[in-house]
Amino acid sequence: MLDLFSPQKVVYNGGIANVKEWKISCYLEVMSGGVPTTNPNLELRDLFLPLLETCDKLFIEWYRQQKACNNNSVMKKMKVNGNDGELKVNRLMTFITRYTPNPGEQALLKHIDGAGKVDGSVVIALPMDKWSSTLEVNSFDGHGGGLTFWDGRGRQEIHYDTRVGDVCFIDRAVWHQADPITKGTRWALVIFYTIQ
Repeated sequence: MLDLFSPQKVVYNGGIANVKEWKISCYLEVMSGGVPTTNPNLELRDLFLPLLETCDKLFIEWYRQQKACNNNSVMKKMKVNGNDGELKVNRLMTFITRYTPNPGEQALLKHIDGAGKVDGSVVIALPMDKWSSTLEVNSFDGHGGGLTFWDGRGRQEIHYDTRVGDVCFIDRAVWHQADPITKGTRWALVIFYTIQ
């Protein structure tokens, strides 16, 4: 992964979380029309393909449980449309982000994934980089990181101290952030999904 990771500079209209130029992510899959970049890293995507396919299955199961608990009409509508409750997903965008303590690389502050165009997303805390330096240098344990979420009214803040291998499922239009780190390197795989 380290050899194939190559961050791509993306300029967002109006910025995302107050960042107009995002340059710490490497895009494996992009939206139709080449958004946000026209050059996805296909070698890195191929390396991650088994994990991506596993994430697809996990997302479908999570989505089905979410909607069955919260909105039974979604499940009924699926059966009416002839797919007998069978869900299919599309990975709208997939990328790997490397957070460091450097200015502009510490966090992705409060935002909603995909500007509301996604049905949900997955964030996986990837293993720490123990190959380019020692764990003492690259570990961010005790130095920030994790994810913070806000309820629909913005009154309650919920922090999750993520660890390597943790998988987080995020429903559509949920305000959240990748918390700043002050030491080390944090790697995350992010997938935006739409339901077909």
